Amino acid sequence: MTAPLDLLAIMAHPDDAEIFCGGALIKSADAGERTGVLDLTAGEAGSRGTRESRSREAARAAAVMGLAIRRCAGLPDSALVNDPGSRAQVATILRELRPRVVVTHARTGRHPDHRAAARLARDASFLAGLAKFPAAGVPHRPEKLVYALAFAKAPAKPTFVVDVTDQMDRKIEALAAYRTQVEGKRGLGEVFPGGERSLLDQIRSAHASWGALIRRACGEPYWTEETVEAPTLGQLTVPTF
Repeated sequence: MTAPLDLLAIMAHPDDAEIFCGGALIKSADAGERTGVLDLTAGEAGSRGTRESRSREAARAAAVMGLAIRRCAGLPDSALVNDPGSRAQVATILRELRPRVVVTHARTGRHPDHRAAARLARDASFLAGLAKFPAAGVPHRPEKLVYALAFAKAPAKPTFVVDVTDQMDRKIEALAAYRTQVEGKRGLGEVFPGGERSLLDQIRSAHASWGALIRRACGEPYWTEETVEAPTLGQLTVPTF
């Protein structure tokens, strides 16, 4: 049995984890936390690349990010659904990897797979903890579910922002590993084209905007359903004035 993960990103396609939470994954790995990615699909329905090329790119990106593990659930690309079979398949993987924290897509997104992935990740995380749920493995329920707000349409105000200033170059390097997806592109998935800037330049610029929310150079925004605890008022961060 492998050691439990501290953090697992459950995302629809290869390159989604890099776009939406790559900086936080790298930062956790830098801190010695066991991190992983579960790609729900192989991205085989994408306009560019093949299942094989995207798998190779995902492996290169995983090495850049320092992931302890990367898995593909093999669910159908462009046809993700939050149905009983998919929940059981994801719950089985959750029971094997035993993450403490799961991060997934924002619940509102342009791509239907992204919206389905958010619901599937939430429901499978809960069901994986039920002793009688029909999935293989020992029951396990993650302690916390986090939604990545980067590039979300009509997003909620972030519950928190992770400072990824020191990780930003490696996040861009991980994204650049997906040559079939990013070369010559100005938009990708939830990232709409913005003028003549390259896709990677746009992503870097957006992270500068989120970093400004916490008075840092680069940040990634996240949201949780539950309110986040502050240890004491005296330890609150991010200046008001």
